[in-house]
Amino acid sequence: MTIFCSHCHRPLQAEMSCLPRRAKQAPSASRPFRSTKSASKARRDQINAELQALRSLLPISAQEKERLSYLHTMALVCLRLRGAQLFPPGLAPPAGPALGTELLSLLPGFLLVLSADSKLVYISENVAQVLGLSVVELLAQGDTVFDILDGRVGEDVHKKLLLAQEEPGREVTFVSEMRTSKAFRLQHGGNRVVAVCGRFVALRWPPSPSTTAFLALCTPVVQSPTDGEAASLDDIFQSMHLLDMTFIDVTESVTYHLGYHREELVGQSWYSLLHPEDADLAAAQHRAVALGPGAGPAARTAVLRVLRKDRAWTWLRVWARRDGGCITCTCRCLR
Repeated sequence: MTIFCSHCHRPLQAEMSCLPRRAKQAPSASRPFRSTKSASKARRDQINAELQALRSLLPISAQEKERLSYLHTMALVCLRLRGAQLFPPGLAPPAGPALGTELLSLLPGFLLVLSADSKLVYISENVAQVLGLSVVELLAQGDTVFDILDGRVGEDVHKKLLLAQEEPGREVTFVSEMRTSKAFRLQHGGNRVVAVCGRFVALRWPPSPSTTAFLALCTPVVQSPTDGEAASLDDIFQSMHLLDMTFIDVTESVTYHLGYHREELVGQSWYSLLHPEDADLAAAQHRAVALGPGAGPAARTAVLRVLRKDRAWTWLRVWARRDGGCITCTCRCLR
C-alpha cells in the first residue's frame, strides 16, 4: 500500500526527499543573527578605534595619553562632557595656560566643581600636590564626590550639599578624609584630611539643575595624631562633661587654643560652642558615646567647628569616650 504525503500528494519517498529542503532553509533564516568570531573581532576593533579617537581629542600630553587605560579614557571623557555642558566654550572667558598654572600655585589647596547630582565636573591639576594622585588617578576611584571621600561621612556631606543646593550662594563647609596614593599613606600613616568650602552657583538664567554647579576650594588641614601617638598638653586640650555634654572640667591649655579660661566654660553646654551646621554630626557622636562601649571608633571621632572667644570659628578633631557617668573629650585644633 502506497502512502501519499498530505501536503504534496506524492508517495512517501517523495515526501522524505522534500524534508531536507525544508531543514536546510531553517538555519539560513537565523544565520544573520548568529554571533561569529569574526563579527566579535570586528566589534572589538570598532570599539578600540572609537576609544582611540576619543583619547586623541583629550587636551593632555601624548605621554599621558599613552598611559591611559580604556577605563581612564572613558572617565576623562565623561568629566570633559559634564564640564562642557555646564561651561559651554562660548561662555568661558579666555585664559592662557600659563596664567592658570600661576594662579593654581598660589592657592592653599585645589579647586573642585560638582554638578547638581554630586558628579565630578572639574578638579584642578594641583590636586596631586595635596593627595599624591593625579586627576586621572583620582577619577579611577569613581565619578562622584562620595567616591573620593571617606565613606563614613557620606550622609553628612550629602545633607550639606542638599542644604547648599536649596539656598544657592550659601556657603557650606565640611571636613573629610580624601583618598590618597599608596605612597602618601605609607609616608603619613593614612589618607589626607581636607576642608571643603564652597557654594552652589547658577551659571545661566533661569537656574536649573543642569545649569548650577558647586564650586569649592579644598584645603588640606594638619593631620591629627592617631590614638596610639603621644601628644603633649601644648598640642591638645581635654574636657570632661556630664552625659548631657555640660562642661565639668577642662585643661588650662584650652586658653591657648580657644581663648577661654577654665572658669568660663564650666557649667556651659558643649553645644553652645558648636557651629550650627555641625550640630547634627556632634549629636550623632554624642548619642554613640552615651550608648556605651558598643559604638565603634568611627562613631566616637568627629571633626567639628567651635566658636573661639574672639568670635572666630576653628576646626577641632574630637575623640570622645564614656567614663562611667561622664564623657571625656580629647580635642586638637586643625589649621
